[in-house]
Formats: sequence, structure tokens, C-alpha cells
Amino acid sequence: MGSLRIRSRHQPFEVAALVMAPVCGALLLLLGVRPASVQISMPAPIQIGWEIGLVLVGVGGLLGIMWPGRLATGLGIEFASVVVFGTISGMYAMALVVVSGRQSIAAASFITALAVGSLWRAAQIANDLRRLAQASQCLAHEPLEGGVT
Repeated sequence: MGSLRIRSRHQPFEVAALVMAPVCGALLLLLGVRPASVQISMPAPIQIGWEIGLVLVGVGGLLGIMWPGRLATGLGIEFASVVVFGTISGMYAMALVVVSGRQSIAAASFITALAVGSLWRAAQIANDLRRLAQASQCLAHEPLEGGVT
């Protein structure tokens, strides 16, 4: 069996984004302010869900990265968080473009990069989970040294 390599769970850009997401979401909720593009393009319940989503993905993603138990569980939590993070970041990028058009190119580009990076990380985690599952199946079928099979 080849070597099993799990990509680092301490990627600085991912961690920085996951740290800022709940801060941003909490400030939006507590201060009752929203970007104009979000107010115009999203109904109020979606706006609140977007803000709560920022809090949950940040907390969940960091929890997955620091998970003290099984590696697969931590990766699964991180996976779910970055998928949702990519989705809600994409929602915001679309809101920017729809409302502000060409004036939003700079902001929408950075937010789109965040969404793409989150979904890219999700693909990496999915691949790692697949490899981990394959490795555990191989270990389950290998005979123990000196033992009975």
C-alpha cells in the first residue's frame, strides 16, 4: 500500500477566512447593518440566514480543523463548513455584481476568489476523506503480523 497523505489542516488563508467569518456575521447581526447589495438583492429572511451562516461556517470550520477526535470526523466538519462558506460567499459576490455592476469588479473578484478557494478546499477534503476510507479498508483486510487471519 502506498503512503497516505492528508493535506494540512492548518492552511493560513483558510484559517484567516474562517476566523473573520463569524466576526463579520456577528457584527452584521448585532449592529443591524447590511451591505446595500445584500439589502436590495436578498429578502430579509435570506439576509439573516446569510449572516447566521457566516457565524456557523467560521465556528464550524475552526472546530473541524481543531477537532481532537477522529481525523475523518474533523475533516467532515471542515468539509461541510467550507462548502457552505463557498456557497454563501458566492451569494454575496452575485449580489454585488447584480446590484453594482462593473463598479463591483474589485470587491466581487475578491469575494469570488474566496468562494472558489473554499470550494477548492472542499474538493481537497473530499479527496482526503476518500483516501482515508480506502486506507482503512486496506488495513481492515491486511493480516496481522504473527496473528491469525
